[in-house]
Amino acid sequence: MLKWQKIYHYDYENIILNRQNMKNLIIVESPAKARTISNFLGRNYKVIASKGHIRDLPKTQFGIKVEDDKFIPKYVVSKDNRETVKEIKKLAKEAEVIYLATDEDREGEAIGYHVAKAIGKEPTKLPRIVFHEITKSAIKKALENPRVIDMNSVDAQQTRRLLDRIVGYKLSPLLASKIQRGLSAGRVQSAALKIVVDREREIKAFKPIEYWSINAIFQKVINSNIYSFDNKKLSKLDIKTKELADEIVRSSQRDIFKVSKIETVKKSAKTPPPFMTSTLQQAASTQLGFAPKRTMQIAQKLYEGVKTDSGVSGVITYMRTDSLNLAKEAIESARDFIESKFGKDYLPSKAKVYTSKSKGAQEAHEAIRPTNIDFTPEIAKDFLDASELKLYRLIYNRFLACQMSDAKYELQNIFFSGQRAVFKAQGKQMLFDGFYKILGYNEKDTILPKLQTNQEVSLDKIEAKQNFTEPPARYSEASLIKELEKRGIGRPSTYAPTISTLQARNYIEIEKKRIIPTKIAFTVIELLEKHFDTIVDENFTSIMEEKLDLIAEGKESWQNTLKEFYKPFMEKIEKGKKEIKSQKTVTPIGEKCPECKDGELVIRKGRYGEFISCSNFPTCKYSRNLKESSEGKASPEETNEVCDKCGSAMVIKNSRRGKFLACSAYPKCKNTKPLTPPKEAKVPCPECGGKLLERSGRRGKFFGCENYPKCKFITNYPPIETKCPECGYLMVHKELKTKSVDECLKCKHKIEVKKVE
Repeated sequence: MLKWQKIYHYDYENIILNRQNMKNLIIVESPAKARTISNFLGRNYKVIASKGHIRDLPKTQFGIKVEDDKFIPKYVVSKDNRETVKEIKKLAKEAEVIYLATDEDREGEAIGYHVAKAIGKEPTKLPRIVFHEITKSAIKKALENPRVIDMNSVDAQQTRRLLDRIVGYKLSPLLASKIQRGLSAGRVQSAALKIVVDREREIKAFKPIEYWSINAIFQKVINSNIYSFDNKKLSKLDIKTKELADEIVRSSQRDIFKVSKIETVKKSAKTPPPFMTSTLQQAASTQLGFAPKRTMQIAQKLYEGVKTDSGVSGVITYMRTDSLNLAKEAIESARDFIESKFGKDYLPSKAKVYTSKSKGAQEAHEAIRPTNIDFTPEIAKDFLDASELKLYRLIYNRFLACQMSDAKYELQNIFFSGQRAVFKAQGKQMLFDGFYKILGYNEKDTILPKLQTNQEVSLDKIEAKQNFTEPPARYSEASLIKELEKRGIGRPSTYAPTISTLQARNYIEIEKKRIIPTKIAFTVIELLEKHFDTIVDENFTSIMEEKLDLIAEGKESWQNTLKEFYKPFMEKIEKGKKEIKSQKTVTPIGEKCPECKDGELVIRKGRYGEFISCSNFPTCKYSRNLKESSEGKASPEETNEVCDKCGSAMVIKNSRRGKFLACSAYPKCKNTKPLTPPKEAKVPCPECGGKLLERSGRRGKFFGCENYPKCKFITNYPPIETKCPECGYLMVHKELKTKSVDECLKCKHKIEVKKVE
């Protein structure tokens, strides 16, 4: 029996009350999570953050030894994480019990495993605690029910990591050598990019089809559409010519119409399920305008802990999940709340249970929901910032709605028949709003007038309209995530990072919230389709995800999975090195290099498009923008200012962000300065005491320390002279939609500021 297992033969409360000298170390991933959990536990517990992955494959080497068909990963602790490991080791020596409390998904399981290895402990001999929410009761329950590391989950995550390393480390250099530098490929990334490229191909190949719609108004107010003509029911595209449309109009104008049939049907609108990762990202994108990456960042904060009316606590459950399960206690609290606030009519007779359609939904055990139903959005608005509140309200309302009664409505169809044409009018009336009570209902009722069968009606207006079919829409971030989920490509934790990677690699651009593949994306996908079809094959990626699920269940060998993939893949790599023709081209422009005086200047293709460089690269690294050459390089303006680094004259140059001062001795001296001195905050940097200067970035203005990169302090809001009354740290001023506040950057303490009229 292990030491920590013996301890749990005692009652949990007795441990807390009587074993005052016992020291317990709890290791989590993030500092925010550590702070929140610390608030719930006594001084017998020390909670420390590993700050994510502290042990991983090396960045500069392949890091996988392949020997006798066995794959041996070489894990290292990076330089950035050595101090963290040193600190955890020190605390681990003093602790009687060390708990691994990383996130509950496979990645969290792997992080816990690597933390244990990094501090010299056997992972399977340390107690592992998991919780779906960071609340006092959840932490207590987790401590009462520790388990051991699930090595099957660790192996599944390790397989994913090694597969991605093999593809990335072997295929990316091939793309770089055959097409251009800076390119990469990935098992999920490339399959996702192919979906985007295929949609663009559909759009380019699309040929519009002409069709006509016919609308008629009866009894002055009843809108209707053509339903059938000459006893043939017409679909949307059946009226293909103006001639047929005109014939239907002329025939109807001469005809007499009667009510031939009235249909009335009562229907229900089913309640939506609670959120899982993909549906939360989609809803946040369409309803709030949040990018998936931003959604997950905000959700992480809400999960790890924010200020509430009862102290700092996590207010939502774990946000990387593809499960729709809900805890029995959570459902009961929701049902009690619904009955007390909305009445018995809004409460169904039985609690609603939802099942995920996602293949192998095993990332977590619960859907995303609020941890405390009494922490309503109305109360939360005094504690959360604007973005946090929007996302919390979305999650809170969806959870309540999923346990409410279905909405009920009535559909009415009235058919108006003549000798040849039949028109159909549709009406809809909400009878009971049900879950729409909390989610809102934007459609207006269309109530048709009361008519009788065989009643003659007047045709007051009829109109034929020419239409053309439209190409399929480009994917938005939300619709791409939905497509990835539908096809089984990736898992909840990979959706947002995949899109971010495609953007970072310049494979896609996002314009007006729509994803557009770049020119280089087509080149890469065409090469992969021809020579590495499995990498971009959605079926391969989906099947591999299923295999990873089987490894996590202990039903598949992770070594065999890697072996089956590695050999044929490497054969294709070697074949590609020999057979794939280089697409790299250089075009001389008839100029000598101004730097080395020997090489010719040529046009090359780079990650961000074409540019000019020296033919002697990499010996000579001279380069310039192609635009400068095509437009004629403008002479820099001279100034009286002297470079404070080399003593040369400073000149005024242009960039995409405007004019700036640069040393005339460039490229020997690369000193630059803003043309106008930056605005200085009235308070010093809280980290190093340097000046805080206003700067401009891709996302607008911000304040940063003058000592960058040694000091990396930044804030997007103007600093103020008042220090935080709670912790003494720097405060900033925020202008929100409904109010102005001064907020501490460290403890998030807020002080409302009255606006001057």
